[in-house]
Amino acid sequence: MTEPADLTRRRLLGTCAAVGAGLAASTLATQLAFADPGYTGDTLVLLSLRGGFDGLSAIVPIGDRDYYRIRPSIAVPKSQVIAGDGTFGLHPAMAPLLGLWTGGQLAAVHAAGQPDPTRSHFAAMEAMENAAPGTSLRNGWLDRMLGATGSHAPLAGVSLGHAMPARVLGSGVSMRSIDSFELAGAGKKPLAAALRAMYADAPAQLAAPAQAADRALAAASGLPAAAKGNYPASDLGAALRDVARLIKAGSGLVTAAVDCGDWDMHDSLGTAVKGQRMFDNLTGLSLALAAFAADLGDAMKNVTLVTISEFGRRAAENGSHGADHGHGNAMLVLGGNVRGGKVYTKWPTLAPGALLDGDLAATTDYRSVIGEILQKRCGLGSSSGVFPSVTPSSFGLVTAR
Repeated sequence: MTEPADLTRRRLLGTCAAVGAGLAASTLATQLAFADPGYTGDTLVLLSLRGGFDGLSAIVPIGDRDYYRIRPSIAVPKSQVIAGDGTFGLHPAMAPLLGLWTGGQLAAVHAAGQPDPTRSHFAAMEAMENAAPGTSLRNGWLDRMLGATGSHAPLAGVSLGHAMPARVLGSGVSMRSIDSFELAGAGKKPLAAALRAMYADAPAQLAAPAQAADRALAAASGLPAAAKGNYPASDLGAALRDVARLIKAGSGLVTAAVDCGDWDMHDSLGTAVKGQRMFDNLTGLSLALAAFAADLGDAMKNVTLVTISEFGRRAAENGSHGADHGHGNAMLVLGGNVRGGKVYTKWPTLAPGALLDGDLAATTDYRSVIGEILQKRCGLGSSSGVFPSVTPSSFGLVTAR
């Protein structure tokens, strides 16, 4: 498009803020943050399972008799779980991850959640991404993590997709994918040139956003092509392929946050067979994670991926063969230095007297799990600046660097 004669710095900044604007809506968003070459910690990949992931279906408490009592039609039969140990087992749709589980690269943390339960999607996710209740902190915890690592680079924060990631990692530009990343409007070359010229003599404070956008474009355009891999043809598969691409390119990626939606299963959660909603969703998730690990190969030794969700589902099934909004949940942790093949938990049981208003109680703060990873794998001497007043878990979930 032809730039109007009265194009001003303010208007151009507005255009830059709209990087990636007009992209199609998606249930997926990925944010990417690059650090200085001096960062030597793991790449932390945060996978948010939006909608309220049913941890009781994914990581099945086969040893808790109340599970089968309160979920008569949607419980996963003991005979169908994989990697069962008498207490827990994996949903059969997670078969693509079985090798990672038995090989010790994949683990789960059960009965995890937030300290203050809420069944509002928006309120729960906002609290989970801010992760500092009762404080004056208003930025996201990934922003605080990046600040603690001292990370600085052209793509310090990038959002892929459409799912409003600003609460967890607020800085940066937006892109659907690496290859589609450009300034909205005239095409990246003409507009980028105008951006450089317009801010060449501006004070540093004013010029910084424009210069950062210019550096981000240059860094993204210089990346090598993505490997095909065996990723599923899904938004999640495409996002994880891009994350792997950045890691393998040695871009200095510190953290990536990927959103994967459609877990809000009030009805038709289904039985543990192909064609049922939970089965098919777990299959897609498992295929994408397995492809990601295979694509990275030896590079997984410097990567830790962790899943979160705003809340779990209620312990008992409802009348629509689904489960309503609940509390306690399961987290998955994948990485080359994860002590995998087991479920870490302080299991509260599903007995009537142990439930929290009908929900699985959360006996482990999700922040403490991530805090252990930040300390042991990401080089943070203390995670208190990221998660105030939270003590990292002592599960021994990951090995220390």
